[in-house]
Amino acid sequence: MALFDSSKSKFLITDSGGTANRDLSTYITEISGLPGARNLNEATALGDSGATFHPGLENVTISLSGHFDDTATTGPEAVLGPLRTHTAAVAFSYGPKGNTGGFLKYSGTCWVTELAVDSSVGSLVAWSASLQVEGTVTRGTF
Repeated sequence: MALFDSSKSKFLITDSGGTANRDLSTYITEISGLPGARNLNEATALGDSGATFHPGLENVTISLSGHFDDTATTGPEAVLGPLRTHTAAVAFSYGPKGNTGGFLKYSGTCWVTELAVDSSVGSLVAWSASLQVEGTVTRGTF
C-alpha cells in the first residue's frame, strides 16, 4: 500500500482574466469533494427481484479552506474574489499527490459560488470557498 503526504497536493484554478492557472496550494489547508458523487436514477420495475439503477448526472461541489492572503495575482482572495462574480466557469485541476507528469489529476470547469473570510481572536485569518463543477469531473494524469 502506498501512502502519500498531502503537503504535496496541488490545486490550480484559472484566474478571472483567463490568462493563467493559479496555484493556490500554498494557501490551502483542506480540499474535499473530488471526484464527487454521481446520481443514480432508480429503474426498478414490477417483477424485478431487486432494485436497479440507471446512471444520472454528476453534481459535484468542491470545498476549499486555508490561510488568508491577498497578495496580488497569487493569493486566494486575489484569485477567488473576482471569480465569485465572474460570468463564466473556469478550469481547475487537482493532484492529490502533486502535479508531476504521470500523477493522478482530477479536472474540469467550475464556478466559485461562495467565498468567506473569517477572523477569530487568537487565530490566523482564514478563508473558505465552495466551487460548483459544471459538467463532469475528468479523471486523468498530469
